[in-house]
Amino acid sequence: MQNSIDRGIKRTQLKNGIVVIAVENPAADIIASRIFLRVGGRWEQRSQAGLSHLLASVLTKGTDRLTASEIAERVESLGASLGADAAADYFLLSMKTVSADFAEILELAGQLLRSPSFPETEVELERRMALQAIRSQQEQPFTVAFEQLRQAMYRDHPYAMSSLGTESSVSKLTRADLQEYHRTYFRPDNTVISIVGRIAPEDAIAQVEQVLGDWQAPATPIPTLTLPRITPIPHPSVTYQPTQQSIVMLGYLTPSVGSPDYMALKLLNTYLGNGLSSRLFVELREKRGLAYEVSAFYPTRLDWSQFAVYMGTAPENTAIALDSLRAEVDRLCKAPLEPEEFQAAQNKLLGQYALGKQTNAQIAQVYGWYEILGLGIEFDITFPEAVAAVTTEAAMDAACRYFIEPYVSLVGPAYAVDGLVEKGWQN
Repeated sequence: MQNSIDRGIKRTQLKNGIVVIAVENPAADIIASRIFLRVGGRWEQRSQAGLSHLLASVLTKGTDRLTASEIAERVESLGASLGADAAADYFLLSMKTVSADFAEILELAGQLLRSPSFPETEVELERRMALQAIRSQQEQPFTVAFEQLRQAMYRDHPYAMSSLGTESSVSKLTRADLQEYHRTYFRPDNTVISIVGRIAPEDAIAQVEQVLGDWQAPATPIPTLTLPRITPIPHPSVTYQPTQQSIVMLGYLTPSVGSPDYMALKLLNTYLGNGLSSRLFVELREKRGLAYEVSAFYPTRLDWSQFAVYMGTAPENTAIALDSLRAEVDRLCKAPLEPEEFQAAQNKLLGQYALGKQTNAQIAQVYGWYEILGLGIEFDITFPEAVAAVTTEAAMDAACRYFIEPYVSLVGPAYAVDGLVEKGWQN
């Protein structure tokens, strides 16, 4: 089954269920590819948190035919890149090479995808490295604040967990767990492949067919994913750390990428906390000198997302930082947005979107990601149109509906943060 949209993008579904998105871009003699699978942190049990990350770390360390060193030597001899990663909503295998070597790197990726060996020594090594990374994060104030914010907002939902997992969960992961996870979710009818570069779409599709066309989906269906309901119950959290600065973080549960409010919230994120011209930066750092760093983020998620604002500030300024940060968010609903500033935020978001699709790798990432999220490659066209269509009234309405009571997360010296959570909660 094949279909195309404008600009020479071809989308094809192979007989075994693999979706292939091919884009010809002859500007440079480079081909970039992304292999997405519908699995990641969202599919992990709490007792196995970090499983996707560990699998990504070990996936390139051996197949039933090649050792880790042989794989590395083959990639290096081609001057190519090949790596795996795991996110909350997807798993990713990334490749980039010159056009002449694409067939060879695709064949290698096919081996990794279908028959990784998960050598016991490599599993143990990567598990130890993951545990070290988890312990290191526990010493970083921002990461601690974000961790406790996620835990408070999502509770039993997998989004509550770090992609690395916890010391408890990772220490118990085994090679058998990786094999079972791979056997369950790594299958052709759960796979999207995007290819962008100096190659005709028909040739790209033919090469995928040659390498992966005989990969058959198991008779057993993909397990149905049942997730706990996310119900907003805002409450405060605090961690005492003898740090040189306090981290003040507020979070609001906000809708997924499929919501009609998604674009308005994306624009509010840009308006409020994206860059040196954002309101938070201008008001709290430039004018008042409160912040070492200040920003906002609103991740794109399949389930409920989070709109978060945070500030790093001197411990003695923690109280006023909490009040000021919340006041700036509340202002989005209480005072009309300045049309010129809002238009500037729209221009910034659209400009950043365009700049995020300059390379073949970036284009492959965008199209594959949209497909795996269920948005379709047409979202690349509708996104700029939808951003431009958001009005200041619609943005303010979204702010009034979602930015009501925040989850509060504080990290800093006890003398600076003690008692402030209750104060912030009562404002």
